[in-house]
Amino acid sequence: MSGFPDRRQDIRAAIPDLRGTLTANAPAAPLSWFRTGGPAQLLFEPADEADLALFLANRPPDLPLTVIGRGSNLLIRDGGLPGVLIRLGRGFAQIAVEDGHRVRAGTGAADVKVARIAAEAGIDGLTFLRGIPGAIGGALRMNGGAYGGEVKDVLVEVRALDNTGAVHVLDNAAMGFAYRHSAVAVDMIFTQALFQGYPSNPRALLARMQEITEARSSTQPVNTRTGGSTFRNPPGMKAWELIDAAGCRGLQVGDAQVSPMHCNFLINHGHATAADIEALGEEVRRKVHETSGVELIWEIRRIGLPG
Repeated sequence: MSGFPDRRQDIRAAIPDLRGTLTANAPAAPLSWFRTGGPAQLLFEPADEADLALFLANRPPDLPLTVIGRGSNLLIRDGGLPGVLIRLGRGFAQIAVEDGHRVRAGTGAADVKVARIAAEAGIDGLTFLRGIPGAIGGALRMNGGAYGGEVKDVLVEVRALDNTGAVHVLDNAAMGFAYRHSAVAVDMIFTQALFQGYPSNPRALLARMQEITEARSSTQPVNTRTGGSTFRNPPGMKAWELIDAAGCRGLQVGDAQVSPMHCNFLINHGHATAADIEALGEEVRRKVHETSGVELIWEIRRIGLPG
């Protein structure tokens, strides 16, 4: 691919006060944990919420937007991403402990760091975030959960920007939470969340987090190029059990493999393309449906154009 048209001058001319970085035909593979995928036509890393709002209010309307955080639950396809890829990074990573056993976190903050800061402050209720790879934004969008907790259990409210840059504050009920799902429109960009916990002993909370760390290390391929859980658990079932029963443990397409350690994880052994990983996932879905009649639903978000 020769690359997408460079639209940086158009945007800088339309928004001269923009403070964030704009990169044309930016390599996107390093932004996802799978380390695959083609370039982003434009990568925009806003300085903060106000900078993002300025961009949204004045952006060229013909450029589609895609928003990512830490890229843990993401597969970027080999043909790359037309339009603007917005990455919420340092300007959205603040974490603050507030009165009343509350924690406020930017949506670019790592889930594990939010869990740790809460634990050190003696705030219980957020230790489950230690078991979720990625950032708070993704956990909000998917009602992330692990080890007995979910975002819906602790969320007070979310700040979000619509596609005009206007600020909205959404309470827990407005999020429309369900299993691994939020009903908020996809064009709303979450920027900050407020969580409610309750008092506990910091030492006990940190010990619980260590237990979660050890449990993950012993049961999941955490030190590999993977995107976390690939498929949602069907009601009353576990995806990994269905995948295992279908004979898919260790199945490979190119350099992509179903993890022998945990069947609901796909691994890039170093040279897999996004097409390899997606084809492997689709083959797993086919085999599971063939053996059990169950249609597995992707939990990993797949974006971009085929190669």
